[in-house]
This record gives sequence, structure tokens and C-alpha cells, in this order.
Amino acid sequence: MNIIDILKQDYQRFPIDQTYSIYAQDVYFQDPLNQFRGIKRYQQMIKFMQTWFLNIKMDLHDIQHLGDKIKTEWTLSWNTPVPWKPRISISGWSELGLNADGLIVSHIDYWYCSRLDVVKQHLIFGK
Repeated sequence: MNIIDILKQDYQRFPIDQTYSIYAQDVYFQDPLNQFRGIKRYQQMIKFMQTWFLNIKMDLHDIQHLGDKIKTEWTLSWNTPVPWKPRISISGWSELGLNADGLIVSHIDYWYCSRLDVVKQHLIFGK
């Protein structure tokens, strides 16, 4: 199975049972809230999401293999565990850098919205 097929399956079942073997041990991760290096930290971030967020869904809209990079476009949504359980949605894209062995060495997420836009989604009661 190639890396594109693996990623498609990982997106479908996110955050459950992710294929961490496609990442280099010292993978660099960055999104608008986090920046770190290492597969262990990446696993901890996914576990945090799985533990604290409800009804997580990752919709993959597009995936392209462009030389030593993979670009994905997606929408991540979940319910936040506060009394009114707002449905939060972030659309964005990821740029995944590959090394000579075909492992992901960098995973950088970009959002089409601001961090403030995400906070505001939590403030709409009863939605």
C-alpha cells in the first residue's frame, strides 16, 4: 500500500488507529497552536484530541503527491466538551515533507480561519 492510500485511510478513521510508521522519529509538526519535533509528541497530541474532543471527524477533500511533498486539503470538526457542546469546524491544508526513504519528516498545517474564529465558534450557544 502506498503512502497516499495509507493517509486516505488515516483521515477516514482519525484520530483512531493512525499509522505512525509512515512518520520519521524526529518528525517536525506545526499548526497555528503547536510546534514541536518527535513522533512521541505527535502521538500525544492525537491522544489528547481523542481523549478530550467529542465526535471528531476529519474530511479529506483533496490529496496530491507533488515530488517530495504531499498536500492535503481537509476539514476537521468536533464537539467541545462544554455544557452546550458546540460543533467546531476548521478547514485547512497540510504540507507533508518526505525524506529519501518516503517517511514524513515534516507535517505543517495551515488554517483557512484565524484562531479567534475558532474561539468564536465556542461562544454560539445552542448551535
